[in-house]
Amino acid sequence: MLDNATVKCWGENNSGRLGLGNTADRGDQVNEMGVNLPGVTLRAGRVSMHETGRMTLRIQSVSIDARDPDALAVFWAAVLGWRRTYDEEDEIALEPPEGSGEVGAAPELLFVKAPDDKVVKNRLHLDLRPDDRDAEVARVEALGARRVDIGQHDEVTWVVLADPEGNEFCVLRALTPDD
Repeated sequence: MLDNATVKCWGENNSGRLGLGNTADRGDQVNEMGVNLPGVTLRAGRVSMHETGRMTLRIQSVSIDARDPDALAVFWAAVLGWRRTYDEEDEIALEPPEGSGEVGAAPELLFVKAPDDKVVKNRLHLDLRPDDRDAEVARVEALGARRVDIGQHDEVTWVVLADPEGNEFCVLRALTPDD
């Protein structure tokens, strides 16, 4: 976490040697771990953006380990109506349909071959926003999802499901005009 004082990080000093030093007052383009941040300058512990006026990073993909990337990609393509844009034996990518407003905005889903089974609850999951929660839950269950209990209360407005390999995801309530 950056503070309002100085940022200590590894860098090259005037004699060309690497060492730990103060960088915030020099505006070096490194973060507190010593990693370059192109387009970002640290000044007095604050991050400022260069000429672009926006962050230059975006989420490219959400990677999902899978015993069978093909089968899991088939399931998620049916759930989301997305298309395959990359297809290799151990790696398959899905993206929104061509021409949709999500192209270039939503990260791709990347299914990567993994030899081990999922064992514990995901630390990261997808939340899906439907027009009709109950209809979508029924449709997704028909595709192979199953309801799971991860400790949610009965009063929640979402339904927790798992894909065919056990990865949890939620189908949220539909938004109302007041939302």
